[in-house]
This record gives sequence, structure tokens and C-alpha cells, in this order.
Amino acid sequence: MRGPDQIALPLDWPQGSDDSRFIVSAANQAAFDHFQRWSSWPVRSTILTGPRRSGRSLLARNFVARVGGRLFDPADRHDEEALFHAWNQAQETGRPLVMVADHAPPRWEVSLPDLRTRLAITPVTTIEQPDDALFAALIRRLFADRGLHLPDEALRYVGDRVTRDYWTAERVVEAIDRFAIAANARLSLPTVRRALISGGIIEGGQEE
Repeated sequence: MRGPDQIALPLDWPQGSDDSRFIVSAANQAAFDHFQRWSSWPVRSTILTGPRRSGRSLLARNFVARVGGRLFDPADRHDEEALFHAWNQAQETGRPLVMVADHAPPRWEVSLPDLRTRLAITPVTTIEQPDDALFAALIRRLFADRGLHLPDEALRYVGDRVTRDYWTAERVVEAIDRFAIAANARLSLPTVRRALISGGIIEGGQEE
């Protein structure tokens, strides 16, 4: 049951030992569904891209643990010969290979020709920057991890004024928590305003 000061968010929370850490929204639904439908992949390998801190490693780890696959993370900084052999092995055994990378080829520049041809036929799925719902849910969860609850009005204030990306979500929570501790202040809208300004996350003119 939701408390009186919580926002109802249109999100799916997958069940499982570690799956509940991965919050599904429109920003990552395609990637989440891609792993649910892995039996239909054209080859037993896939490339998962997306911003760092987006949960891409978590999604990949949960998947390979569930199906007995193999993970290279980050694949784009891994030995190419090892990747080549792992790709072939995945096809032979039927146990899927997941390669997490910042970008897919050709932005991921691959030198080994045999690996390059295999990656060219490997499906790619991508996690995007967070939408409004996911960003709010991330802020909520990061505060909850610290045993804290951010009031709705303060959450809306943050969402209206900061850049919505995964790094910023973590930076915002850290800045607010540190400021509140130093000022011995409760998590209220005025505290959040002052914390974001003090941390250089927003300009002082955005206070109102």
C-alpha cells in the first residue's frame, strides 16, 4: 500500500532475487523485452548498449544468471580473440552471450575481422536516458537505499529543474543527503532547494 506522500508511477517492477533493482519504464522497456524473448534471437548472442549507470550491467547479469549464459562487461574493452571464441561457443552450446558496451559497431571499433563479421549479425538492444517516470523512481529508490523519503513536492521540484540522466540522479541524491546532514535539516522542499544550489546543480535564480 502506498503512503500518503508517495507518487504512483506507471512502472513494472520485475520479481526475483535481484530483479527488483531494475525498474522498467519506456526508457528501457525494449531492452527488457529483448531479453525476455531471447529464444527468438537470430544468433545466441546480443549487444546491450546504453549510458553508464543505467542498469545495463544489472539487466545483463540477471539474465545470464537466469539462463546460464555468459557475460562480457565491458565488451568493447575486452580482448577481441576471447570475444570471438565466446561468440562461437555460444552458437555451439546454445547458451547465450551478452556483450555490454557503450556503443555498438561501427562506433565500437573492432580490429579483428572475424569478430567484426560476427558482431555485424548480432542483435543490438539499447537502454535510453531515463524518462520522467524512471527518473523519479530512481530518485525515490536512491533515497530509500539511504533509509530516507523525499516528499512529493521536493521530488517534483528536482524533476523540473535538473538534467534527467542516470549520473545526475545519483549526484542529486548525494548532494541533498550531504547538505541535510551538514545542516541538520529534514528533507523538505526548502532544504532541497538550498542543497541543489549549494551543490552547483542548479543556479540560484532557479530557486523560486
